[in-house]
Amino acid sequence: MDNPLSIKNFSRTKLAIPGDEKKLLLHSCCAPCAGEIMEAVAASDIETTVYFYNPNIHPQEEYEIRKDENKRFCDKLGFKFIDADYDKDNWFERIKGLENEPERGKRCTECFDMRFERSALFAYENNFKVYATTLGISRWKNMEQINDSGKRAAKRYANVHYWDFNWRKKGGSSRMIEISKREEFYQQEYCGCVYSLRDTNKWRQKNNKDRIIRGIKFYN
Repeated sequence: MDNPLSIKNFSRTKLAIPGDEKKLLLHSCCAPCAGEIMEAVAASDIETTVYFYNPNIHPQEEYEIRKDENKRFCDKLGFKFIDADYDKDNWFERIKGLENEPERGKRCTECFDMRFERSALFAYENNFKVYATTLGISRWKNMEQINDSGKRAAKRYANVHYWDFNWRKKGGSSRMIEISKREEFYQQEYCGCVYSLRDTNKWRQKNNKDRIIRGIKFYN
């Protein structure tokens, strides 16, 4: 029997951006998280520009893989793709002193703040009244932490609003995986920063698992 949440059987509800806006700036962290959200806004005829600003991703080779995978899907859907600067030095400066914070801790809040502040600024400077992020669809993330950062960044600019839509609901997280398999996206095995890579490998070593080998695993 077919999964009732499968892509081929799923009938999408038409989405509406807050304020009945027609354009959306979508901050994207990676193709797997973005896939379901991009298909949802495309099905709702929302004019979407994907903004890839993730200076946390380490090393740069990993950054390029994730960026290229996201751009590949943007090209497929006809979305405009903005490749923002990879200003990792500014990221490391901002995170200084938080290197040993746990996942979902203060380091992640600072990381979200930095990425959303730049996203909100881009929205303000380019006439986007609403922006959103793909980060919240992952169950590995704290949605409240992400949304708090998103709203905080939006408050810095007049007429810029953060859309805190819950992309996980009604099977969104399941379709995220299904789309990733269908598109054979690159399957990253850590959040992105050097500290998440460090801590993930520590956990693997403790549990007698192989260390992460970057750049080789894809959904299929």
